[in-house]
Amino acid sequence: MAIKKHGFAHWEGTIKEGRGTISTESHALENQPYGFNTRFEGKPGTNPEELLGAAHAACFSMALSLILGDAGLTAKSIDTTAEVSLNKAADGFEIDAVALKLEAEVPGATPEQFQELANKAKTGCPVSKLFKANITLDAKLVG
Repeated sequence: MAIKKHGFAHWEGTIKEGRGTISTESHALENQPYGFNTRFEGKPGTNPEELLGAAHAACFSMALSLILGDAGLTAKSIDTTAEVSLNKAADGFEIDAVALKLEAEVPGATPEQFQELANKAKTGCPVSKLFKANITLDAKLVG
């Protein structure tokens, strides 16, 4: 049985002068503005890379929690940042890299065990499997 979720985008106008809105099925995002200026010029509003980064960080954190649980460990905290890189390519633009940065407090985990489990989460996370980009991980065990 497939779980299906929906995201919605509306766009009006040209690439530079146009604008759009992004919404989610759950209404967690509702008509959030996006456009050329929010994607390439740092103006207020969201953009696809930021949304992909949030989704990847959330998915990875959940995958790590599951993998830690399978190893008999429970995280006190998991904080993940996903830096999504959009770069110019020969045929336009491409997302060619995602840098995951993790800080987690996991009582009872050894540094070696933590690194092994974090890497397992990096490759096993469903959003990681979505990207063809190079995905790196900088994981730090704290506490």
